Amino acid sequence: MARWKRGQAAQGVKQAVHYAFGGVCDATLTAKTADGALAAAGYADAVMTRYIVENGAIRDDLLTRSQLKDWVDGVDPLTGERRGRDLESPVADLILDATINAPKSFSIAAMLDPELAAAYEDLQDRLRDRIIKLWQSQLNARRGKQGCIREDLARVEVVELQHERSRSLDPHKHRHLWLNVKVQGVDGKWSNVDTRVALRFQNVLNAEGDLASRTDPVWIAALAAKGFTLNSDGEIAQLLHLVRPLSKRAAQIEANKSAHLRAWREQHPGEEPSSTVLAQIDHWAWAAGRPNKPGLVDEDDWASVVMGELLSEDPDLRRSRPAVTPRALAPQDLDMNLLAAKAIVDADARSTGTGGRFSDMDVRAGAIRSISASGVSADRTELAALIAEVCSLAIRTHTVTLLSEPDIPAHIKRRMATATATLKATVAQRTEALAVAGEVLSMDETTAIARAIEPDRILDEDQVKGASSIAGTDRVVAIAGAAGTGKTTMLKVAGAALRRQGRNMLIVAPTKKASAVAGRETNSASSSLHQLLHDYGWRWQSSRAGATEWFCLRVGDADPITGVEYSGPRIRIRPGDRIVVDEAGMLDLEAANALLDVVHRTGASVAVVGDQQQALPIGHSGAMALFWRRATRQIELVAIHRFEDHMWGDLSLKLRKPRGAEDAAKVAEELITTGHVVLANNDLEARDALVHAWFEATGKRQSIALVTATHAEAQAVSEDIQARRVATGAVDTRGCVTGMEGQPIFVGDVVQTRRNNAKIDVQNRQNWIVRQVAGDHVLLASANDSTDLRKITHAYAGSHLHLAYATTVYGVQGETTDVSVVGPGVDAAGLYVGMTRGKTDNRAIVLAPTRARATEQLVETMQRQAVEETIDKSRTAAREELNRAARGDTGPNQPSISKLASGPAPS
Repeated sequence: MARWKRGQAAQGVKQAVHYAFGGVCDATLTAKTADGALAAAGYADAVMTRYIVENGAIRDDLLTRSQLKDWVDGVDPLTGERRGRDLESPVADLILDATINAPKSFSIAAMLDPELAAAYEDLQDRLRDRIIKLWQSQLNARRGKQGCIREDLARVEVVELQHERSRSLDPHKHRHLWLNVKVQGVDGKWSNVDTRVALRFQNVLNAEGDLASRTDPVWIAALAAKGFTLNSDGEIAQLLHLVRPLSKRAAQIEANKSAHLRAWREQHPGEEPSSTVLAQIDHWAWAAGRPNKPGLVDEDDWASVVMGELLSEDPDLRRSRPAVTPRALAPQDLDMNLLAAKAIVDADARSTGTGGRFSDMDVRAGAIRSISASGVSADRTELAALIAEVCSLAIRTHTVTLLSEPDIPAHIKRRMATATATLKATVAQRTEALAVAGEVLSMDETTAIARAIEPDRILDEDQVKGASSIAGTDRVVAIAGAAGTGKTTMLKVAGAALRRQGRNMLIVAPTKKASAVAGRETNSASSSLHQLLHDYGWRWQSSRAGATEWFCLRVGDADPITGVEYSGPRIRIRPGDRIVVDEAGMLDLEAANALLDVVHRTGASVAVVGDQQQALPIGHSGAMALFWRRATRQIELVAIHRFEDHMWGDLSLKLRKPRGAEDAAKVAEELITTGHVVLANNDLEARDALVHAWFEATGKRQSIALVTATHAEAQAVSEDIQARRVATGAVDTRGCVTGMEGQPIFVGDVVQTRRNNAKIDVQNRQNWIVRQVAGDHVLLASANDSTDLRKITHAYAGSHLHLAYATTVYGVQGETTDVSVVGPGVDAAGLYVGMTRGKTDNRAIVLAPTRARATEQLVETMQRQAVEETIDKSRTAAREELNRAARGDTGPNQPSISKLASGPAPS
């Protein structure tokens, strides 16, 4: 229920825009100064409420608009006194924004019944008070040289904004809590909050929101009195069927809005729409397509029309429901061992970006989530002891402690799931045991084979070495190659060389799409890695705690998932055959462990080919690093062949792996100087630039990749492109199918399938063009071959099909296009992968007002988390993190698990 996002470092305060009514949130625009706070609060009343939390007690007062600006800018709004020193950076975060959110069914319930609306407001009030007390009791400031001393907080200040609707004007009650970064320590001095701790604490806040929405006895009783209950996902079960129609309508509104805004800008070149224009656009976008649409929409119209739509979806909403008796477990009835296991599964799942390490805060968040989903209902103060007990049991039973000093701050990621630590050790031992040296094929013979296959193509020396190594007899070969270094060409030659020896090459990859492309382009047998592992008896299923458990069947065993007797593998692998793992940088430890078992059983050899600088696996990483470290044959490809501009090829290598911050700054400056960076003032400008790039490229008949930081951003860009194509008639709206999350998809749209399905022969992350929407199927044509057609059902489309004009790094890795444009907010892998897809042009959009700030952002983006493939490396990383943290100057004054669980004492 609580969702927290940091104000963007480049832009300061998140800005919300007044659309059609007061209380509508839009996070697409940002402001560079405290003036942004006024823009964000422009639709609020003349005064706003400030909450002051001192030593666990809350009081409030009112701020005028000018006082709000001073407050955000670090000035006491009543006395004008400057609080501490000015922030050194003109674009530093001035506030941090936490969003109190909830399932959309809660907002629907509030629209239907005024008593439920009041109960929901009270629930949000209770959660607000808890969050701001937690900020005061759990966060800290930094003191001393380089901020090495932790200072507990005596006082924090928060301003709240209440919103009734989403940016698409569908019912979505939520609140924003603005935490001022200026905080007062227990020593009475004002300084800045420790942002690193605050950002990590957001995991706990999110969990607290889930707990409040699913276990609060007052809220549950209010729902029950109206005949409503919560389902296992925390939604109101009786209203869940209404969420998707509203979401679908929201998507249509966004499409309407984008098309109208684009048309306005074309009619007013060089101008930005005023708030009045934006309001008019929203009126039109929201009303367009509705029966009996009003000309101008006001508050009453909005509520009336939405209620009409809800009633048309479900006429039974007019009838009152009989009260029900809520069913809830008591805390003493819960399975403590199961809750502890779930807590660690949750923490472990969120630790893949830090080598499997997590913190006491993460354990606490996992414990709270496990209790949230348990079916218990109790007052939050009653649950404090339960949370503490679950945390303690989880740590004792399911974790390995990497650092054990007594005063380690709660945000330091110094614990690891026992299962993950065991997995790391097992994969390392198996890889080392398998690594037996052999011989390589002579380079002359490899060169001759290459010439015979493709007379017009000349392999560089590293490609020849790589092909010779794969065609040799080393049991473990590792080949690393930057984007565009010709790994596929090398594999084609290696496969031919192996076949000349009577040996086979089987190419596998973490995704079916990647393996199919590699197999086709190298004339070799291919399979997804998981398909191969399944064929050799490996299975994976979720445990009661939610962990994915892997196990291997023997011939004659009954498959516990299907009940069918396992009869052995169908894919024949002989001793001496070579299994090649393509895109091995995305190989996770669990799959690597199973693969090593298959290699050992068959007598085959393995070669991993990939790049750890590109996208890492969804699960725990480190497999590629383990293979590289222990391989008896290591080859690195460095010569770039993909790009038409050889200077860009050289620069892309520098971008791939800069040597420290100083080198990264030089790379960033060169990227800007050579025209590979586009500056944007805000998110909306950035999105417009991505949309414009798509139309510019397609107008020149060029293929283009648009790469975004998140799936949500990819869909927002895709919907903007779709809307403009709708407006120009480029897509046929007479043929429409509903995609994932209610997304409308038309004939002519670019889409992506998101689940492998052998029956209809489609693969996850495969791109298509919608050719026809029929009554019983949707006809798709491959984005790369218009004669390659597939039929999917409407049911598949609704669950596994979405727009794909833009995509994330995972969707674009392995692709080659003419042009590539990377949106803001990506990480180092996203920046590198995105800027190496285009053969002729690669650009990145950076949210920055100046070139100097763009350089800073690019340097920050290029920083990578080191791969922690071993326990020793994880322990070292935890130690380095601890050395950077602020710590108490008078001994162990960090919060204990018990304090973390209970939080602030009631005022």
